Amino acid sequence: MYKKAAELVRKAEALLICAGAGMGVDSGLPDFRGNEGFWRAYPPYAKKGLGFMDMANPSWFERDPEFAWGFYGHRLNLYRNAPPHAGFEILKKWTETMPGGYFVFTSNVDGHFQKAGFSDDRILECHGSIHYLQCMKDCGKTVFGADSIEVEIDEDSMRAIPPLPACPDCGTVARPNILMFGDWGWDPSREEVQSANYRRWLNSVPRRKLVVVECGAGTGVPTVRHQSEQIAGQLDGTVIRIRSRARYFSSSYFHRLRRGGGAIGHVAPCIKYLTL
Repeated sequence: MYKKAAELVRKAEALLICAGAGMGVDSGLPDFRGNEGFWRAYPPYAKKGLGFMDMANPSWFERDPEFAWGFYGHRLNLYRNAPPHAGFEILKKWTETMPGGYFVFTSNVDGHFQKAGFSDDRILECHGSIHYLQCMKDCGKTVFGADSIEVEIDEDSMRAIPPLPACPDCGTVARPNILMFGDWGWDPSREEVQSANYRRWLNSVPRRKLVVVECGAGTGVPTVRHQSEQIAGQLDGTVIRIRSRARYFSSSYFHRLRRGGGAIGHVAPCIKYLTL
């Protein structure tokens, strides 16, 4: 199966990379699948009985911004400090051989594709990015970068130590430009620009042999998996599915829209084997 999948990549003329939470596991990042995994990463929340969905809620920025920034500030620091794993570099090399170009569709907010050297105008972050902020007051300030933001965390209480990130125009507390659960206040303007770039690229693909490499996408939040299947179906492409949590390998590991089946190993070594 590795050889067949590798041959598909070699013959591809356009590449769509669809990446979910499992893509970051080999970089040492938690994937937050289920409360048990989340609580292992963040014991203070286990004591309070708060799961990932509880914390990934914009209401905390209204009720208790120091607590909200304790969670997101810790993640910002974690994602900044973690290096992208070797699989990113291999995928990047594949993109350089594609006459029809490439695009990345990811639900991850860690910014690791940009960090690994992928072009920012070839990435769609459907849930936003922790490296960009927005004003909580909606004062008219557009989405702005977090490069100059530093957040100090008391890790015993998981509370941020003031001063908190603030809007540079009005001084109101800022929040990450991330689509959270039950989030009606998310500013989608940056994602809309990325989506427009994505649509233009997809319109250029139909006469090309398309391969979709799906990395670390499960069914708990199926946004990425649905995207890979939808685009492959529309453009007669082939999906190569790589999952970070798997025990077996089957013929439906890569397929033309065949659901279910197996996957193999961790993301980074699987990508490496596809180069053999």
